[in-house]
Amino acid sequence: MKDLRALLLCSLGLLFCVSGAKAQDGMAMASTGSSVEPAATTPATEPAAEEEEKESPYSLSGAVDAYYLYSFNHMPFPTSFTGSHNSFTLGMANLIFTKEGKVGFTADLAFGPRAEAANGYLTDEGGITSLSLIKQLFVTYSPSDKLKFTLGNFSTFVGYELIDAPGNVNYSTSYLFSNGPFYHTGLKADIALADKFGLMLGVFNDTDTKVDVVKGKHIGAQLSYTGDKLSAFLNYLGGRHQEETPFTPEVFSHQVDLTATLAVTDAFSLGLNSSMRDFHPAEGEDASWFGTALYAKYAVSDGFALGFRGEYMSDKDGIITGLTDGNVLALTLSGNIMLGSLTIIPEFRIDQANEEGYFLDKDGKPTKSSAGFLTAVVYSF
Repeated sequence: MKDLRALLLCSLGLLFCVSGAKAQDGMAMASTGSSVEPAATTPATEPAAEEEEKESPYSLSGAVDAYYLYSFNHMPFPTSFTGSHNSFTLGMANLIFTKEGKVGFTADLAFGPRAEAANGYLTDEGGITSLSLIKQLFVTYSPSDKLKFTLGNFSTFVGYELIDAPGNVNYSTSYLFSNGPFYHTGLKADIALADKFGLMLGVFNDTDTKVDVVKGKHIGAQLSYTGDKLSAFLNYLGGRHQEETPFTPEVFSHQVDLTATLAVTDAFSLGLNSSMRDFHPAEGEDASWFGTALYAKYAVSDGFALGFRGEYMSDKDGIITGLTDGNVLALTLSGNIMLGSLTIIPEFRIDQANEEGYFLDKDGKPTKSSAGFLTAVVYSF
């Protein structure tokens, strides 16, 4: 027992000595300032890191869509992205990588028939290429809160509807969308003029191209107003549409476009798209088309909304329909059944032309009208 007590006393004494030495070492380090630096710098660096993360977040989003279309004419709808009759058809899957902040970027990669029709650049055999997978790819720089530069390939500023199905209340697209630009490649500057007014100026390659082909550049401009209930955008796009060759004259094209959205109530909103495009050849007569589309959306409940589009397209020179003094009236009614991130879109559409020839019936004979219904599914994340 005596030996055990002696051993315990020795152990306690040794522990006391070691503890005292460590405490003295810590006091000495504190006196030199070497141990206080982490305590002083850590609180200062953590908020800076949090602020940087808040200012420049990275994000990943995207969507997937598919549809089934049945046409009473046994022909697909004459506008973009609904090119199959009586068939379950894939739409598009896209992944959008984004970084926001003073310097940012967007890489929007898309796959599927809808993407191929929008992006272009397939091989002659219909195979995909790296350019056909790029829906958007651009870098942004904001030297101030009132100015932002964008360089690269980006979706058009013209028109009301989008390539991305989640951005539209109707799944099928309008004549205005299908005959307007899809995207631009170039440089643009967005300028905040005042509290609710903005201006965009841009210089672009040929419309819907990632590599310039026709000599010269296109000029684009947008004047915007964004209020609490009303938003309006006046757009212009113009440039050389076709170069002079031994067989064709030089042609310039100009397009003026107006889009607007009005929130009538929290549940009911109206939209407008009116656009005119003309073509001016160096030799021969000018040609043009004009169209107007009215949109209405009513949220019946949190999980269901109705969308209507009424569109009139005047094609007096036959650029779109191939008919002299041709015009088309198209009416589309869509439901939006929202189940979380999934939206189911049942839709009925009827198009009526003023002359036979633009549409064909189920027997392949010229007719004045086309009608059909579809059901689409759109998943967003």
